[in-house]
Amino acid sequence: MRYLTARKRAEGKGAAGTGTEHFWYMKLSGVGLALIIPVFLVAFGRALGGDRTEVMAAFAHPGMAILTGLVIFFGLRHYASGAQTMIEDYSHGSMRRGLIIAVTVLSYGLIATGLFALAKIAL
Repeated sequence: MRYLTARKRAEGKGAAGTGTEHFWYMKLSGVGLALIIPVFLVAFGRALGGDRTEVMAAFAHPGMAILTGLVIFFGLRHYASGAQTMIEDYSHGSMRRGLIIAVTVLSYGLIATGLFALAKIAL
């Protein structure tokens, strides 16, 4: 038999049981995105306005391809995590489950589509 107080069992957990981990994931992904998004925007802005071959050449560069892949993956994971928190706060019952599933499917679908398009350009 474990002798833990109710407070000790609940420490570090939010209402969903993973509050602390989710909080730190959102903080770290937000800081990471705040660092790479400006770099991506500058690189994307340089490619913007060129003809098709110049844009394809810019995105075929390994640095630009990796940066774009990171922005797509971590940006959409951050979006899905934030949207899930919003849905958990303002929705209840089966509607909550359906919306979370829809946001997750949308996020992973957009990640797959974006990375596939990037692979087609880069390769």
